Amino acid sequence: MEDRIERGKQWLENLLTLMGMPTTATSEGFATITEDRESCWLNIGIDHLTSEQIQLLIGERGKNIDAIQYLANTLLNLLQSSESQGSYTIELDGYRVTRYQELLEIADTAAAQVRDTGQEIEVPDLSSAERKQIHSFLQNSTDLVTESRGQEPDRKLVVKLR
Repeated sequence: MEDRIERGKQWLENLLTLMGMPTTATSEGFATITEDRESCWLNIGIDHLTSEQIQLLIGERGKNIDAIQYLANTLLNLLQSSESQGSYTIELDGYRVTRYQELLEIADTAAAQVRDTGQEIEVPDLSSAERKQIHSFLQNSTDLVTESRGQEPDRKLVVKLR
């Protein structure tokens, strides 16, 4: 596992250097962000980055940091044995932790609204990973069901009574 962490840190630091934003990557080892999956967290150091660079790396609604994370998960697992493969979460300036809390609130609000009105709720503007997280948050609900509807980039999460 340490090899996977070091491989991830080196890859991320090289990517950031190529992007003209040389900084360090650290790892807090393995941290659980969802109940069913562990992920190696790679944290981009902010000490050598300006606030503009941080915003650029995160991107509008997290699109850039999601793209970096997608690349990490694809490229770092390419040609690796199954036991050397794993999931990577890229964190920058607390974005993932903050967004996780926001997604919990979105799920709770949607669930309460569906229960109160009996009407289904569409939650727009979520990435596929974010839709998956909300599906996961509500999967054990006995009275609600979730589904994704539509085509990218306009795909929406739907919460409705079971």
